Amino acid sequence: MTSVEALACERCGRRYAPDDVEYTCPDHDGVAGILDVCYDYDAVRERVAAALDGPTEDLWTYGPLLPVDGEPVRLGAGGTDLLDAPALGDALGVEALVKNETSNPTGSNKDRGSAVVVSRARQQGHDVVACASTGNAAASLAGYAARADLECRIFVPADLPEAKAVQPRLYGATVLGVDGTYADAYELCREVSAERGWYNRNAAMNPYAVEGKRTLGFELAEQAPDADWVAMPMGNGCSLAGAWKGLREFERLGFLDETPRMLGVQAEGATAIYDRFVTESADGPDDRNDGGTGRPTDGNGETTADSIDVGVPHNAGKACRALRDSDGDAVVVSDAEILDAQRLLGECEGVFAEPASAAAVAGVRTARERGTVASGERVAVVATGTGLKDTASARRAVDDVIAVDAAGEGLPDDL
Repeated sequence: MTSVEALACERCGRRYAPDDVEYTCPDHDGVAGILDVCYDYDAVRERVAAALDGPTEDLWTYGPLLPVDGEPVRLGAGGTDLLDAPALGDALGVEALVKNETSNPTGSNKDRGSAVVVSRARQQGHDVVACASTGNAAASLAGYAARADLECRIFVPADLPEAKAVQPRLYGATVLGVDGTYADAYELCREVSAERGWYNRNAAMNPYAVEGKRTLGFELAEQAPDADWVAMPMGNGCSLAGAWKGLREFERLGFLDETPRMLGVQAEGATAIYDRFVTESADGPDDRNDGGTGRPTDGNGETTADSIDVGVPHNAGKACRALRDSDGDAVVVSDAEILDAQRLLGECEGVFAEPASAAAVAGVRTARERGTVASGERVAVVATGTGLKDTASARRAVDDVIAVDAAGEGLPDDL
């Protein structure tokens, strides 16, 4: 038995027994009734404390706080390094740390969610798993499905970067390029999965996807208990919301004295969560308590940071609550600032992160300029995905190769 106590609707508050509902609250249409997984914390406190005495080998170190029975699907997600980043900190005017999620098995933090979802799918007897994705969740679900010997169906926008379209196919997944936006791919995935009985991983649809992402918060609580801020990019809002849930749970369990503030960063071409947060800050929280989006953008090639190019973020409500409850903030950065930050992170700390990850670095710089983040504060920047997934964008951030013949002709004198 897991420590899951109930599933609670974030819109109406209705609670369900874990086996009574699979996806969203049936009292609401579509994905409006997002469910939150609730745990019996008193029952697991001692087991979690015992687990924390040893090394964090992967996310399953936190098994007592994960909704999986029996042997999980293991591929190595979690247990990533938190790097001291003094050169980056000097450039930004903070004490910087980099949570290096690029070292997860398929190259992104999405492996945390897929590890839990695929483990549940296998244990419940599903043969096919599916999701809509801007790239990272696609590769992650496909890799874990291959490990679990499950079939995998992926719905992606047709203009997805080639490297991100190749990776899930290498794992044996069927990739369906949807002529439309991420929102179109998401809706088609929802409809087809329901018709054909596929297990749907989609954020905001599957309540367990965020549960694996909580482990990022657990690790940050252990590795940087004195952090002032955690900076993360926001696309759908699920990763930031999950990390905040994990941090808050460790505080509740007595394993963290004080939670950090969350800094959510969006690209100029996809600002729906930022727009909603700013509106709520001025007018008061949205009383829908759901996954509503605020002002949608079309999410179709609006930014080089394709992983966060989400025009209709289904977890916007959760993300805004995380920002608000943590006394955090949100900022928007341009593509030029993202590419500059991508190069800065690589040159300063040797971390090759994709543009969406670099957006978090650019966001810290913007927050410093606004005075939101104070000089010298301790900031953990989450590098959510590897730059190897999108080398075409990275090429725009670097200098050209210098042509030199075999005799050395063309070698610059000032090198």
